[in-house]
Amino acid sequence: MRIGINASFARKPGSGIGQVTINFIKELAASSSIFIDSKNEEAEFIIYLEQDLFGDIVLPENFRKSVFLPFWKRDDLLRKVLWEKFYLPRKAKKDGCDIFLSLYQCPTIFPKEIRHTMLVHDIIPKLFPEYLNNLRKQKYWEWTERAIEKAQKILAVSSRTEKDLVQHLGIDAKKITVNYIDCDEIYGKPVSQARIQKILKKYHLKPGYIYTGGGLEVRKNTEGVVQAYKHLLESNRNHPFIEEIPQLVISGKLMPQLAPLITDVEKLVRELNISGHVEILDFVDQEDLPALYSQALFFIYPSRYEGFGIPVLEAMKVGCAVITSKISSLPEVGLDSVLYCYPDDVRDIAMVMKNALTNHDLRNTLKRRGQQRAKNFSWKKFTEKIANEIKENKIQ
Repeated sequence: MRIGINASFARKPGSGIGQVTINFIKELAASSSIFIDSKNEEAEFIIYLEQDLFGDIVLPENFRKSVFLPFWKRDDLLRKVLWEKFYLPRKAKKDGCDIFLSLYQCPTIFPKEIRHTMLVHDIIPKLFPEYLNNLRKQKYWEWTERAIEKAQKILAVSSRTEKDLVQHLGIDAKKITVNYIDCDEIYGKPVSQARIQKILKKYHLKPGYIYTGGGLEVRKNTEGVVQAYKHLLESNRNHPFIEEIPQLVISGKLMPQLAPLITDVEKLVRELNISGHVEILDFVDQEDLPALYSQALFFIYPSRYEGFGIPVLEAMKVGCAVITSKISSLPEVGLDSVLYCYPDDVRDIAMVMKNALTNHDLRNTLKRRGQQRAKNFSWKKFTEKIANEIKENKIQ
């Protein structure tokens, strides 16, 4: 059994799909024997990449990398289409792949002799057409929908994504299996006091802030957090319920030129006249995030839509109390270990934030429950389920 894997997103470790790709390959390299077939033969793996990666991972002898680019070398949508839709299927056929695993939704369609298993994280462009703001993006998504339909097996990262695939793309539910992802192992490791002090100093912070992060896309609703925070400041000024509202800390790559898809958070904070209460960090390296989560009173993430919701799981693993949306996939991740709000109701967001601010025991309970709940997610479980689904796909 020769298995090809599209690991292209490993070159983007700051993205959710990048994290999934890197951690899956790590786990796979450590436990590839779970792919032994019915003839007691160990699978061969070919990892397809756009640049040479995984040099820090010891890959077993039954692994090899195939690194290539199309004639168009610039890293843009044209290269992405050429690599995924045209070059990759030909390479996989030439290499004699029996099975192919795509670690994200993409327009790759294989010949019938190659059984295709595709991991689908979300169908955001279908639900939010504003993401398809030019003909190239529209065509790419059209091809991606077609490839999802053609794949023999679909793995969805949440039940919400599974339902979206059935409801909005008409995919047969019988070929979809839910397989929960995890977050990077860095979030499950203790953070030393020395490290915490270093990160606080780096970002000019004091412990006990309110933290929101995970990206500034409009659907992630940072605007709702900022408006709710403004409401809390005014409410506390007129009818004090706490000595002082803690500072709001926001992280995320600042790209105001991409509005209206990206929230111009700097402009919003200025317009609301709360600059003195808000610290905007821009992009934060992943290695700094565990310390950042650990020193927050709570993490708030009232996203309007997620395929899964990795930032919520990150915060839970670190032991940070969480407030998130009661819609989309987020209740699947948090269950009863987080607080929920309606993302489009600023007053409701503010009310839940106030509850977390004024109830120390509640925050401690959420921290404890969150860490316990987070133990249900692991790369080992994720990889084992992929192995089972691929074996089943091969038999069919």
